[in-house]
Parts: sequence; C-alpha cells; structure tokens
Amino acid sequence: MFRSGETKVCAVCGARGEEISRHLGICGPCLVAGGEEPEQTAKEAHFDLRRPFQLPAEPPRTPRGVVCRICGNQCRMGEGERGFCGLRHVKDGKLIHLSGTARQGILEYYYDPLPTNCVAEWVCAGSGERGRFNLAVFLGACSFDCLFCQNSQFRFLTARLAPAYTPGELARAADAKTACICYFGGDPSPQMPFALRASELALERREGGVRICWETNGSMHPGLLRRAMDLSLESGGCVKFDLKAFTPSLHRALCGVDNARTLENFSYAASRIRERPDPPPLVASTLLVPGYVEAEEVARIASFIASLDSGIPYSLLAFHPQHAMRDLPVTSRRQAEECLAAAREAGLTRLHLGNAHLLR
Repeated sequence: MFRSGETKVCAVCGARGEEISRHLGICGPCLVAGGEEPEQTAKEAHFDLRRPFQLPAEPPRTPRGVVCRICGNQCRMGEGERGFCGLRHVKDGKLIHLSGTARQGILEYYYDPLPTNCVAEWVCAGSGERGRFNLAVFLGACSFDCLFCQNSQFRFLTARLAPAYTPGELARAADAKTACICYFGGDPSPQMPFALRASELALERREGGVRICWETNGSMHPGLLRRAMDLSLESGGCVKFDLKAFTPSLHRALCGVDNARTLENFSYAASRIRERPDPPPLVASTLLVPGYVEAEEVARIASFIASLDSGIPYSLLAFHPQHAMRDLPVTSRRQAEECLAAAREAGLTRLHLGNAHLLR
C-alpha cells in the first residue's frame, strides 16, 4: 500500500520518487523511451500477475499454430495452448471457444440507478433519466493486462468460467425500467459475439427501446466493432474507448499488449460520428496514472483524437491505487489540471474531469 513520501528507484535510470511502481520498477520516462531492458522487465511484471491464473504472459505466437481473430492480439496457439484472454485454446488442432460466443458468455450483471458514474454520463442521454436503470454487464475476460486495472477481479470469473449466461438470459434481464445496457469488465473485446447477440435480442424484446453502450479498450476485430457501432447508433447508445496510452512502448509496458488495433478502431469509430452527432456515439477517456500517464502522454492521445474530430468528448479520469500499482499515489490536482490544459492545447473542445473527488 502507498505510504505518502515513500521513495522508490527506477532500475533503468536511477530516478527516485513516489510515482514509480514498485511492481514494475521502472519510471514512466524510461518506458516511453523503450529499449530491451524496460521491455523485458515489464514482461516479467505481467508474467508474475498472470501465472496464478494460468494465463500466458503474452499473446502466443507459436509457428503454424491456430489463429484466433476475435481481437487484435491474434493469438497463434499450438496444441494445448491457451489464448491471452483465457477463453480460447487449441485441442486436436482446432480452436475451442470456452465462452464469449453467440451461445454463452461469462459475466455478472447488476442494475445501476441513473444517472450513474458512467464515463459518458456528462454527454449521455441517460443523465436525466431518474427512476430508471442501467443494466451494467461486467464481462469476465480481457484482451489487455493493465497493471493499474480498476476491476482486476474479472480474472476470477475467467478462471472459473462462471457465472455463465446465454444471450437470451441476459436480454431478458433488460426489464421495463432498463434504459440502457452497458458492457464493461474486463472488456467486451473477447466476448463480442456474445454481447452482440444479447444486444440484438434485447432490442427485439423491448418495443420501447433500450440504449446499447460499450466501455472498451477497443481491441476487438474491426467487423465486431462495426456491428457494435451499428447497434449503438440505432439505439441511442455510445461506444466509450478507454485510450490507456499512445506511445507503443509505454502501452505495452502498462497493458501487456500493443495498441495498434485500438487506434485503428478508434479512427473507424470517429468516421461514423456524423451519422448521429447528438448524443455523441463515440467518447474517449484516459486514466491519469501518476508518473506514467501525465501531461505529455495525454497531449499525444489528445492530438490523435483531435486529428480525427476535435469535438469528440474526452474524459480524463482520476486514478485510485489498484491491482499492481497500489503503491502509487492518487492523481494530484496539479496533474489533472496539467493534463486538461494539454488536451485543450491539442485542440479538443469537449473535455471533462471524472472522479474529481479523488484528487489530492
């Protein structure tokens, strides 16, 4: 647990400070710079966290293995190997889907009264719907391995492959008081076939309509994202991309995998904004991790967003110490103000600060 004033040392450059993760052992600037030592150290940090759950340290790349194309990791698995998300493996030379299919998903769900603490609440149609509920669907797998994960308990669902629901069972949970369904986790990416089918069934059942929303790292297959955008545009919902970092070496160190698919998918989603400008069908967010995702990195992310559409809503979220980064401090007010200024200077016009009550 973090102790105020605690000093830690970067194993690469020798920098000292409280904003260095003890588990990672490397400072943010060294991760941005990249190199063999930081990359290898980061891989070991992820391996230590994933080993107890029998998850591979990185997406498998076995020569002549069977490829899964559900997400951007595109795991290439040999006989008996398990995919990065834990929901696929190879048996007798065939790809086996343990869950996350159009027949079954691993998840928990609950009813969250509106307005809720949603990333898009400040621009969403649901912000004024008191007395109604969001069906919050917590999906039990992820295509990333974020060291700062705010919901790392999803791994216990992955390990148990439970609770399991059919698309019809989840669709029936969207009762008359349900105004929206939001998929998060974990992440929707490894279980998109399930979530898409459940959403289609829910829309068929609910004559009065229900909004379909997604909170995701955006790493799913482009065809699956296309269907998700279709459903959100049709229903009045939105797709919320959590852009963890922009610099590839920093993203790999913090999240365990590459971010190329996320950026490609975000660009595609931005191309569809004009189909329904209001309420916005696309929202972006970034968690402000002290020492790692600060003003310079936010400026890179914001510049990328602005190059597509300066009016895309962008929410900066205050960080609370979790998972492998429990020894970091919460986001400071100084960091939040600097990051907001950086995003504004990059050209974005719709900015928001989430979890402001956490700022120190």
